[in-house]
Amino acid sequence: MNDTDIEIEQGGDNVYADLGMADAAEMLVKARLAAKISEIIKHSRMTQNEAANIIGLPQPKLSGMLRGQFRGISEAKMLDCLNKLGRDVQIVVKKASRNHASGKTSVVFA
Repeated sequence: MNDTDIEIEQGGDNVYADLGMADAAEMLVKARLAAKISEIIKHSRMTQNEAANIIGLPQPKLSGMLRGQFRGISEAKMLDCLNKLGRDVQIVVKKASRNHASGKTSVVFA
């Protein structure tokens, strides 16, 4: 292999699983929630300070969450943030598909 050859490996649907993280499914859910929160804030043309006041997080913590630093923030808190930003959140529980012995958690936006 010379300097211009680059080996590329196809990743899966979850970058956190590709990286071997034990909590990959939870991290993907949080990443999707954080992306939606960020989208709502930008679409509303709010500053991070305004958004932080509405959702009840210190601005530095909100900033970190929006940059992917959400380990200290629960999924429940992120759902609460969406509610405070004027979004309804529905949680649907259904039987797992035959391909999965245990269920999985996913985020779907309407």
